[in-house]
Amino acid sequence: MKSLCVYCGSRNGDDASFTEAARYIGKEAAKRGWRIVYGGGKLGLMGETAGAARDNGGKVFGIIPDFLVEMEGVLPGVDHVVVKTMHERKMMMFEEADAILTLPGGIGTLEEVIETLSWARLALHRKPIVILNIDGFWTPLKDLFEHIVDRGFAAPELLGDMIYVDRAEDVFPMLAKRTLEEVV
Repeated sequence: MKSLCVYCGSRNGDDASFTEAARYIGKEAAKRGWRIVYGGGKLGLMGETAGAARDNGGKVFGIIPDFLVEMEGVLPGVDHVVVKTMHERKMMMFEEADAILTLPGGIGTLEEVIETLSWARLALHRKPIVILNIDGFWTPLKDLFEHIVDRGFAAPELLGDMIYVDRAEDVFPMLAKRTLEEVV
């Protein structure tokens, strides 16, 4: 079984398409036999993704720091572990995953994908990092990375470390394509 680490918001955001995409990812993961690894809470896009996977017979593994249990709650009916720190949570999420998917989210989501990207730049992993750019949500981040490269602070290869897709329906086909490219 493959595992997909999902970084996303503990809120739903201002557009119903974010919630629809989160649910689609959870449902498709279950359908395709992918386990969802996520931040463990029951709120926002996190809860939507994990809940959709659970409700469709999929495997879900949540990792949540003890101080967030009361704030975010734990999604019933999924495997989870409570850890002490955010660092421990992020490391375990990363270690449990074969690929990374970033949906819309806030500062925590941004921090998670940046750290994972930094590890890729340091050649600490080659896991695919997919950015689900619903309605251009992550376009400012993409523009920032291009600016960083243009200004000489990163190699052009940085831009190839992330796979941008605009539709939730493109996530799993892109992951399948990326897996095939790595085998060849």
